[in-house]
Amino acid sequence: MIGTITDKRINMDLDKVREIDSDVAYYIDEELERQQNTIELIASENFTSPAVMQACGSVLTNKYAEGKPHKRYYNGCEVIDKIEELAQKRACELFRMDHANVQPHSGAQANMAVFFALLKHGDSVLSMDLSNGGHLSHGSPVNFSGMYFNVTQYGVDENGCIDYDNVREMALQCKPKLIICGASNYSKIIDFKRFREIADEVGAILMADIAHIAGLIAGGVHPSPAGYAQIVTTTTHKTLRGPRGGIIMCDEEYAAAIDKAVFPGIQGGPLEHIIAGKAVALKEALQPSFKEYAAQIVKNAKAMAQGLLDNGLDIVGGMTENHLMTLDLRKTGKTGKDMANVLERVGITANKNTVPNDPQSPFVTSGIRLGAAAMTTRGFKEDDMREVARIIAEAIKNSDDEQILDELRQDSLKLCKKYPLY
Repeated sequence: MIGTITDKRINMDLDKVREIDSDVAYYIDEELERQQNTIELIASENFTSPAVMQACGSVLTNKYAEGKPHKRYYNGCEVIDKIEELAQKRACELFRMDHANVQPHSGAQANMAVFFALLKHGDSVLSMDLSNGGHLSHGSPVNFSGMYFNVTQYGVDENGCIDYDNVREMALQCKPKLIICGASNYSKIIDFKRFREIADEVGAILMADIAHIAGLIAGGVHPSPAGYAQIVTTTTHKTLRGPRGGIIMCDEEYAAAIDKAVFPGIQGGPLEHIIAGKAVALKEALQPSFKEYAAQIVKNAKAMAQGLLDNGLDIVGGMTENHLMTLDLRKTGKTGKDMANVLERVGITANKNTVPNDPQSPFVTSGIRLGAAAMTTRGFKEDDMREVARIIAEAIKNSDDEQILDELRQDSLKLCKKYPLY
């Protein structure tokens, strides 16, 4: 039975944890049960493979390895070097880039390293506004990127699309040294070629942050920034389905500056056990089956989006072309914060999110971001995602009716039992 952890025998490797710290072991079991019995729609989350988890929990966590392969500040890194080089090679092969640094602890730190490698304090940057779908580390005033650099930000039009002519006009005005494309909440295909044309016209370097769409690019269902962006950053734990961490890839001419910015610029010793997990995930993404997975993500996202529309809800931009979408709740009179809590009540996890020109604050919002990658990993198909859309719509419509919410919770649990996790 799903949710009965001892039946699944997943956590047998916790024997030592149970022996030493029963509290932590209990909480790990509890979190596994939550994941088993929840429909995961947070667009930045996924379920990594047991192979990735084993690598991340290996003896590699014992090794300090400051520096680059074969240029370490500690002895005993011969094996570590082989693993890190393997991850680098696979990243370059998968994304068709010249150079990869697999040491960043997160996507935000990968972005920070790029800023420090290419820019000086006060240099101009053009990037996507956070409230329109960009990322905190692309120039938000509360983040280092907005505090130390002169950032101009573009948004989306009334259809939820980037207006490339407007981006060009802004670039001509602010003359950025760095242009960033890529987003944390943008449901349309990104035109990397158009961005590169704009960057070349104003003499800027183009950086693509593909954290959300990396798995879709790897699977061939989203265009690649290779050949257009000189710098590519990504996380490894979203659609790429790896461990939590970041990667920077770049043209060869920027390799030395990027490597120096990562270490000693912003980080000390790399997490070699996580790098091993990245290597495993990258190998998984190079397999033919991953292309099938990526294609199914897009099919599932489209099915869920259409299901939401059919049930009377609005989506920013009216559709999705990738793995995610944003519910626009303004016509319902309800907030993203409240409805995200209601969805959790019926066994669906999602996150509140701003919509373009949102009248609510970022702490309340008028939207909910939804993603299809994690449940695609569990095996969901289009009909399942349409059922998820129905549950979401009914929960929002009947958010004050505890009996209906109880019934919807049973509906979501039934779907979870249909597709066991691990």
